[in-house]
Amino acid sequence: MKIVIIGAGMAGLTAGIALKKFGHEVAIYEQTEKILPVGAAISLWSNGVKCMNYLGLTEQIKRLGGQMNDLAYIDGHSGDTMTAFSLAPLVKEVGQKPYPVSRAELQNMLMDEFGREDIHLGKRMTQLIQQDDSVQVKFADGTEISTPLLIGADGTHSITRTYVLGEQVSRRYAGYVNWNGLVKASNNVAPLEQWTTFVGEGKRVSVMPVADNRFYFFFDVPLSVGLENNRNTYKSDLKGYFEGWCPQVQYLIDQMDEQTTNRVEIHDIEPFLKFYKGSVVILGDAAHSTTPDIGQGGCQAMEDAVYLARSLQVNTLGIEDALQRYQDKRNERTKEMVLRARKRCDVTHMKDDAVTQAWYDSLKKEKGQHIMQGIINNIVGNVLD
Repeated sequence: MKIVIIGAGMAGLTAGIALKKFGHEVAIYEQTEKILPVGAAISLWSNGVKCMNYLGLTEQIKRLGGQMNDLAYIDGHSGDTMTAFSLAPLVKEVGQKPYPVSRAELQNMLMDEFGREDIHLGKRMTQLIQQDDSVQVKFADGTEISTPLLIGADGTHSITRTYVLGEQVSRRYAGYVNWNGLVKASNNVAPLEQWTTFVGEGKRVSVMPVADNRFYFFFDVPLSVGLENNRNTYKSDLKGYFEGWCPQVQYLIDQMDEQTTNRVEIHDIEPFLKFYKGSVVILGDAAHSTTPDIGQGGCQAMEDAVYLARSLQVNTLGIEDALQRYQDKRNERTKEMVLRARKRCDVTHMKDDAVTQAWYDSLKKEKGQHIMQGIINNIVGNVLD
């Protein structure tokens, strides 16, 4: 079957690879002239890695992934360790190591695996119309295409979602701003194979190891939405927000490159359960835009892609039947992930001072089991369990 995907991000590329493996003829249309990753890196938890394994990309992901063997929380002011433990029990429980990876490197790998010749850039969709057994798509450059199945992987600002739902939904500001990037890994910040998070005042500073001796870093600060965004003041801004924090955090700020650092106001979208209309279906952020607080956004997009491809392959009562089964399998799980991330966001970023302080206090008593069980709960129940 000929299939068109709108959007060449992680969701669209993963779906394209999966569908090609089942013999479909797939083309991806992307509105930008040049594909650039959104964010510096992504934490691929074990369920996301299993999706990559399923698509035959095991070795590619291992090469891109950092060795994240341990986890620690550090008091951001004193630099004292609140809790630290090995992730080995988690890996044994779920059967796969997690891999933090550079977004740019992951996206390039996925484009190579899909086939760049089938990715059409500079194609901004302006209209889609269902006509009998096909979907007509119009682009801003005046071109038109027709396809039996249209997959919307066009992100948090999805046009396809508006078509499926019959209305445009609003994004919800989660209450904090995130700065993220890549730096050379250094023991002056944290152990090289450890996911380390400094916490205090509802703020977070975190580093994860990625390939080639680098740390993926991010800073979270609860702030009002719509503040000035001046790349040239990122370091001084963060020095102000984290004044009095421990030397490790100050060293990290000094090492970051303002010109390659991203600043993002974090939003999500209220969960909904309708993922398709006729022969048009959505996945990834178009279907369930979430905050990054449990690291499941990309992983859920990959689960979507694998299950959608499998549903189209094994169900033979027609496209809409397969899309209905995909929707019914995925919508409740992704809704739960959005709400879990929102709840974790509120605790981490001090929506309620007492709740966040209670969490800080609990970290000092944590041996690892509670935190790992929370992560395991996000991983299990995926399409490949």
